[in-house]
Amino acid sequence: MDVDTLEAALEQRLMERQAREGGICSVREDLFRQSFDELIRQATLNSPERGLLLMRVRDERRMALDAYKALFESSIVFGVRKQLQSEEGMGRMSLGIRELEEEKRRLEARVLRLRHQQDALDKRRRERRALDSSARKEEVDLLRHEN
Repeated sequence: MDVDTLEAALEQRLMERQAREGGICSVREDLFRQSFDELIRQATLNSPERGLLLMRVRDERRMALDAYKALFESSIVFGVRKQLQSEEGMGRMSLGIRELEEEKRRLEARVLRLRHQQDALDKRRRERRALDSSARKEEVDLLRHEN
């Protein structure tokens, strides 16, 4: 009968304080904690051993919940720190990309200059070969004619 009364009072207080039915709700958590403490009190009156065991369960649950909260908060801090590091890294990466693109442009310009030089050297070599070839041909013709 006490449990039924306690349940009705809990439901009434949940509606009065507009506790959410699901998810994380501090109002609902507080009301359930108070109800569990009342259940422990009532169980302790009937059986002190059972009351002590329930208090132990309550304390263990609180410690686990506190550990989860601490873990959650540290993971949030870790996530924010990693996000800030990645944003900082993005700035450095952007700068590095710009430097590499500039170096690429300089190297492409150098390749173009070297290709022009190679073409000019090839052209001079062909012209010189043609001149040498024509000079040898004339010399061979002259020697044949003399011969």
